[in-house]
Amino acid sequence: MTHALGFDETDLRRLAGARSFERGRGYLSAVTRLDIGAESITATVDGSDTYEVELTEDGDGGLSAWCDCPYGQEGNFCKHCVAVGLTVLAQAGSVPRQRSAAASRTRALDTWLDSRTREELLALVREQLAEDRGLRRRLELRAAAAGEDAGVVRERVLSLLDTRPFARYGYVERAEARAYRRQAAEAVAALRALTAGGRSADAVRVAREALTELGRSYGEIDDSDGLIGDVATELAATHLEACRTARPDPAETGEWLVHHLLDDLHYATDIDLFDYRDVLGEPGLARARDIAVAAWRANPKGWAEKHLVERFLRAGGGDVDALVAVRAADLAPNGRTHLVIAKELAAAGRTVEALEWAERGLREAVSDGGPDDDLVAFVCERYARAGRLADVVTVRRDLLRARPSLATYQHVRTAASAAGTWEGEGAERANALETLRAAAHPDKGLLYGGSALVDALLDDGDLDAAWRAAADGYADQQQWLALADAVRDQRPADALTVYLRGIEPLRGRTGDGTYARMAELLLGVRACHRALGTEAEFATYLAALRADQKRKRKLMAVLDRHGL
Repeated sequence: MTHALGFDETDLRRLAGARSFERGRGYLSAVTRLDIGAESITATVDGSDTYEVELTEDGDGGLSAWCDCPYGQEGNFCKHCVAVGLTVLAQAGSVPRQRSAAASRTRALDTWLDSRTREELLALVREQLAEDRGLRRRLELRAAAAGEDAGVVRERVLSLLDTRPFARYGYVERAEARAYRRQAAEAVAALRALTAGGRSADAVRVAREALTELGRSYGEIDDSDGLIGDVATELAATHLEACRTARPDPAETGEWLVHHLLDDLHYATDIDLFDYRDVLGEPGLARARDIAVAAWRANPKGWAEKHLVERFLRAGGGDVDALVAVRAADLAPNGRTHLVIAKELAAAGRTVEALEWAERGLREAVSDGGPDDDLVAFVCERYARAGRLADVVTVRRDLLRARPSLATYQHVRTAASAAGTWEGEGAERANALETLRAAAHPDKGLLYGGSALVDALLDDGDLDAAWRAAADGYADQQQWLALADAVRDQRPADALTVYLRGIEPLRGRTGDGTYARMAELLLGVRACHRALGTEAEFATYLAALRADQKRKRKLMAVLDRHGL
């Protein structure tokens, strides 16, 4: 390998992207323990945590990097890698000498080790074991895995998955999760060593306990970075590898898998029973299927039970009637489950039954907000396709009554317009507006965000009717201001009253948002006075307001920026 650097800043920017490259510049002072070796470059970078970085140049001049930060572990060339790369480039002149020295040290070490006796090498290893507890644990596990006592391995693996040494307050915080991850990864390595050492049956038994233990512990860990989830995935893969080597009893394995998957603790490891097809064979799959079906029959509302039974049904060719039966055993009150069933039937080409199930969902929906939006859309789309436009209007009208809002009003308007019944004698619009009026009558108190009646009239562009509804008590402050903006050119005096009313409560408040809002309202006031030809009155009002608010320097600056 050449001693000259095979990369430059352009390569770092290309590999990292502009954003990570620029962020990496800010970490130059955080690079420590830089070691330029003959084959690679390693360093430590202090960020939100302490991260290890390694840069490697291949023989073709390419550059690869590894960092144990979350972003780097996803295979990305992160900001920490950039910082190390830039640090190396800053001392590029000395790199050939450092690499040559590193190569010489490696050769000298190899020569020295080759010349040691067995006793001397054992003494050296024992010396390192006394100083490095991590190395000692790893070698102890290898020794146990190579020996005859599976109990020692089991005890050690479970102790490595114990969160208590890392949980100062009964919970493993994010800062401690990285250290726990390293320890848990040692447990995975030990199980793999058992399998590699010809003791896969022991590995299967210990891995099962380890999966249960990690599943129990996972809820006590802040795994925001996904580090423990990665170890859990590796642990599950290790169990599968051991099963494929040991070939345990298929029926018993299928039974264990189902019980594990129906346990709330399985989510951390995310095992897929159907990855074990070759291990289970037909006898194991049949046993697993029988247990899953029995569990579902005992608890038809259980999500895990339903999901597992559905997986078996789909794996067996997807018996639509059986899938429908599973879903029909636990129907959601808003009709969402009816929609799932309808889609299954539609996908199977059974369109008549699909619509019947969807219509049943509309009839049986008992939630306060009416049926599920997607269910309504499913039915209306099929009605429209069949030319049943009046039925679309009926469905949309019913939903508006159950859920009076601007969105449901807009759907009624669209449907009735298509059917030609929106305007005119006995028109849908009048009925829809009356529905909104009754739903938010001032005597009942306005819903949060104002009434949908005013929103609907504004959306229709019927400003006079919207103003009357607001005057009758159907509008909140935001709707009044929207109305003022909409009618300012035609009714400046009315709009002026609204703007001035909006400014008053802001006088006693502070904050950037308040100041921006006050400036916006003052611009509306000025526009109204201009339309009315009373600009002198506005000047007097503004001068008085500035005098009253003069201690708020940031407000004065905001008003200045707006020419107020």
